[in-house]
Amino acid sequence: MIDLLGSLAQGVEKGDDKQVVELVGKALQGGTVAREILEEGLVPGIQALGQRFKEGMAYLPEILVSCRAMSRGVELLKPHLGGADVGNKGTVVVGTVEGDMHDIGKNLVKIMLESNGFRVEDLGADVVPETFVNAVRDSKADVVALSALLTMTMVEMPNVIGALKEAGLRGKVKVLIGGAPITRQFADEIGAEGFAEDCASAVDEVVRLMAL
Repeated sequence: MIDLLGSLAQGVEKGDDKQVVELVGKALQGGTVAREILEEGLVPGIQALGQRFKEGMAYLPEILVSCRAMSRGVELLKPHLGGADVGNKGTVVVGTVEGDMHDIGKNLVKIMLESNGFRVEDLGADVVPETFVNAVRDSKADVVALSALLTMTMVEMPNVIGALKEAGLRGKVKVLIGGAPITRQFADEIGAEGFAEDCASAVDEVVRLMAL
């Protein structure tokens, strides 16, 4: 069964959705617990691809194809997870800040986080600070991830942080920021604990923030 789960991980990494569906079915028929299939087959595959992406050995189209393959596998597992929450590592609120309609990067971050076991509440693009505040409060989020692609909209990020402070939530949630014009220096300047250059490093950064 270890070999089967290893092959499943490879199938996810390659983005072979047919192989993933076939191997998930075989594992279930063989009596492997659904949670084990998820954590030792599907997740390691997407994590391996994320590492290759960070090393410049994989590209965004491969991420998308692999995430699709993993999603098909997860759909097969859901009826067998006994009501367990697949996204049990923590809750992340994601959104592109007010005035910015770009969402491709934010969508990739969402996919990668969900594939790695986080529950994600996606607020979309052009999100005002109050919406972030309400989502963080209602979902009891561990991390709020703010995206901006434009220099003119990145200045909205401190407004969100300020709104979280005013609502008394700042001490309860970590802030992660990212996007083309964003730097670690800017994150430090506005008081954001986290910064990510891409969708793969965003997962590592959320894991780091959860441990703080």
